[in-house]
Amino acid sequence: MKKILFLLLIIAGSVKAQNVDSLFIAANENYKNGQFEKAIEKYKKIESKNVISSELYYNLANAYYKLNKVGPTIFYYEKALKIDPLNEDVNNNLIFAKRLALDNIEETPKTVFQKFNTNYLQKLSYNQWAIIVVVLSLVASLLFLLFYFAYSPRKKRAYFTTSIISFILLIATLFITYSQYNLAKNTKEAIIFAEKTEVRNAPTLNSEKVFTLHEGTKVFVLDAVDNWKKIKLADGKLGWIIASEIKMFNDF
Repeated sequence: MKKILFLLLIIAGSVKAQNVDSLFIAANENYKNGQFEKAIEKYKKIESKNVISSELYYNLANAYYKLNKVGPTIFYYEKALKIDPLNEDVNNNLIFAKRLALDNIEETPKTVFQKFNTNYLQKLSYNQWAIIVVVLSLVASLLFLLFYFAYSPRKKRAYFTTSIISFILLIATLFITYSQYNLAKNTKEAIIFAEKTEVRNAPTLNSEKVFTLHEGTKVFVLDAVDNWKKIKLADGKLGWIIASEIKMFNDF
């Protein structure tokens, strides 16, 4: 009975993969033929199957870009980058997409560590850092075994030194992986999807308007009350916005 269930699970997974592949191919054909709305419809069907793919998000963003929909374009380019931060095509297209956004938000000055983290450490996702941790642990273990079984004093010194260096790098990358994981999980980002929205100083419609935002602007979500979200901009401004007017990256 268990073997039958296992085979059924394998068959179901195979059918699902084939269905996703055929949808993706069909969506790409729609895109090539200029049928961007049909392409988006098929890409969204794939997305609804809980498929996480940088290529899928990238193609979705490209299709929305062709329709001049700024919010979804930036949203899906950002989603693609979270999976594959080193993808140059996504990075370049995101730069062009951000030029379509009306709001020009200047970031507050960063510390040296924050700049180093943004410019270097965040170039890899925490999953990619985790892979490096696994590789370094294997290398460090192998070097230690070579040191243990080596007979030559010169080789023992060489293996000991390199194994110590590997273990130090392992600890460092483990710390980086943990910090990047916490940063990714604790930083709640969103993109404005409303063409234009008023940000208020309290989570009520009769509260004072503090500033206006437009489609495509990135915000950081700090809190939630009923159907309101407390947001923060890159320049430090704070306010409350109706939840339906933004799209959070963790809505998937």
